[in-house]
Amino acid sequence: MTLEQLRIFIAVAEREHVTQAAAYLNLTQSATSAAVAALEERHAVRLFDRVGRRVVLTDAGKLFLSEARAVVARADQANRLLDDLAGMKRGTLRLGASQTIANYWLPPLMQRFREQHPGIALELAVGNSTLVAQMVHDANIDLGFVEGEITDATLNSQNLPGDQLALVVAPGHGWQHCPPSDAQDLKTSPWVMREEGSGTRSACENVLMDQGLSTEDVEVAFELPSNEALCVAVEAGAGAAILSTLVVAPAVKANRLVSVDFKLPQRPFYVLHPKERHLSLAEQRFLDLP
Repeated sequence: MTLEQLRIFIAVAEREHVTQAAAYLNLTQSATSAAVAALEERHAVRLFDRVGRRVVLTDAGKLFLSEARAVVARADQANRLLDDLAGMKRGTLRLGASQTIANYWLPPLMQRFREQHPGIALELAVGNSTLVAQMVHDANIDLGFVEGEITDATLNSQNLPGDQLALVVAPGHGWQHCPPSDAQDLKTSPWVMREEGSGTRSACENVLMDQGLSTEDVEVAFELPSNEALCVAVEAGAGAAILSTLVVAPAVKANRLVSVDFKLPQRPFYVLHPKERHLSLAEQRFLDLP
C-alpha cells in the first residue's frame, strides 16, 4: 500500500467516478483504476461497487476512507514539517474560503504572502462556510476562512477582523427614502438570500432574529448560490438583501444599488484549523500577515 494509492482511492471515493478522479489527479483512467484494483486485490476486499458509470463505496470502503484520509493527512503534516525545516524555500499552503472572503478579503493577503515567500505555492478552494469547515475537517485544506461560526469539536476557530454588513435595495424601492424601523417594516418587502450553509445567509438570519423574526416570517423571493447573483437580483428589483459592504460597494457607487439607512453589526471572520496538529510555519506566517 502506497500513499499514491491512498490519494487515488480518496479522489475516486469523493467523486464517485474514476474518470473524474483521474482528471483531477492528472492521471490516466487506466492508472487510476489499476491503483484501486491493486488495493482491492492485495487485501482481498471490495472497496467499491460499480453502479452504471459511477462507483459507490462498499461498507468496507466507507470504513477504509476515514483511515486513508488520516494517513494522508499525517503524511502531509510530515511534508509540512520538512518544508519548515527547509526554511520555507518550497512547499504548498492550501487555503479554503467562503465567497465573500475568497473574492474580496483574501486576495490581498495572498499577494503579500507571495511577495514574502515566493517558494510557497498557494492553492485556494471556494465554497460556503459549511463546506469550507468540512474541507478542513477532512484535511483537504490547511486553513479555512469563513464568515459564520462553525460548531465542530475537532476544529480550532480563531476570530479575525471582519466586514460591515449593509441592507441594499434597488433604486426606487420604498425603503430608499423610508427605511424600515421595526419588525413589521421588514415584512413589507420580498427578500433575496443566499443558500443554507452560507455565512451571508446566517448573518441575514441573525439580523431577522434580532427583530424577533425568522425567514418564515418574511417573503423570500429567491435563494441564490453566490453574492454576485444576489446583487443582480436585487438590482432587478427582486427585493432586499443583506450583504457585505465589500460586495456591494461598486454597485452602490454606480447607483445600481442603494444602501438603506438601517443599523447592522460588524461581522467577524473566522479561521479554522484542526486541533490535533500544530500550525506549520507557512500557516503561522500567513496568519501573522498585517
